[in-house]
Amino acid sequence: MPVKNRFAELHADITAWRRNLHENPEILFETHRTSATVAKKLRSFGCDEVVEGIGRTGVVGVIKGKETGSGKVIGLRADMDALPIHEQTGLDYASKTDGAMHACGHDGHTAMLLGAAQYLAETRNFDGTVVVIFQPAEEGGGGGREMCEDGMMERWGIQEVYGMHNWPGMPTGSFGIRAGSFFAATDQFDITFEGRGGHAAKPHETVDTTVMSAQAVLALQTITARNADPVEQIVVSVTSFETSSKAFNVIPQKVQIKGTVRTMSAEMRELAEKRINEICTGIAGTFGGSADVTYHRGYPVMVNHEEQTEFAADVARSISGQCEEAPLVMGGEDFAFMLEERPGAYILVGNGDTAAVHHPEYNFNDEAIPAGCSWWAGIVEQRMPAA
Repeated sequence: MPVKNRFAELHADITAWRRNLHENPEILFETHRTSATVAKKLRSFGCDEVVEGIGRTGVVGVIKGKETGSGKVIGLRADMDALPIHEQTGLDYASKTDGAMHACGHDGHTAMLLGAAQYLAETRNFDGTVVVIFQPAEEGGGGGREMCEDGMMERWGIQEVYGMHNWPGMPTGSFGIRAGSFFAATDQFDITFEGRGGHAAKPHETVDTTVMSAQAVLALQTITARNADPVEQIVVSVTSFETSSKAFNVIPQKVQIKGTVRTMSAEMRELAEKRINEICTGIAGTFGGSADVTYHRGYPVMVNHEEQTEFAADVARSISGQCEEAPLVMGGEDFAFMLEERPGAYILVGNGDTAAVHHPEYNFNDEAIPAGCSWWAGIVEQRMPAA
């Protein structure tokens, strides 16, 4: 099954949908325009059911095959939200919203799943039911978790679920996937060091929070270098350092540092949380100060299921001729919550030689649309073949 001819015919339309979404990005759960646009199109395609407001602003569409005797129900998920980035592409369809941009290609994911939904509603050449899932707040809001907590899987009887992400640096329309742990767990830490502030000319009269917090920033790197097994994947990054005073001649009373931890196993996640607490409170105490450590667990490790991964790869090979083994990714992905609820798989589709995701010059490559749509359709038609 190469790229389906119908998607070549629909390519211009799907591209137009994508670019309209790109012009009008919405962040986290505030995808009101996007969600309404998606729901309107699904209804125009003739979906059997369209429900809005799942997981706050998520949209679900149901398409029944010519036959449903198999009893199979497959979910296909695309994310809809943008990022709080100021776009610098210079495109004629660049973001019209200052400080918001589709810098991760969710506009492309949404458009491709809409294209697949139109085709599946037209042809219905499968035995079972497909549930198309349009999710808000992938970029840090946990929209996938909220849709699951709203009872989405149970309400529509979803048995398997599949997701997709574009990937810059891979040839356009090619595919990559891996079984097991794929995307990392993403946690955050927020640590406030408190000492005794004072005049910078009299450091002996202070408990210097800049010294203790600077020591902690360096010491936190020993979690990876000296505490974790070298064959494990773990990243500890301090990304923010703020003092309670901005004056050049004041030793601040407080310093706050923030950062992120990325891990691929429960053991490393436990280790990181434990050692961050021990290192920061220990260093603060050594200098005569204190540390208030807040550790927030974010998205879990995204784990592809073995059987569904091999099936997803077979569908990809039928389209592009091959499907490479994808690398481990230390970025997070809240499709992890759906894969904890149901077996399924998540695949990468090549975006070509473009800027990286989350970059102000990134743009989704519309030439990937036919391959992405064909993969969605192939998942349904090959997993639930018509008699």
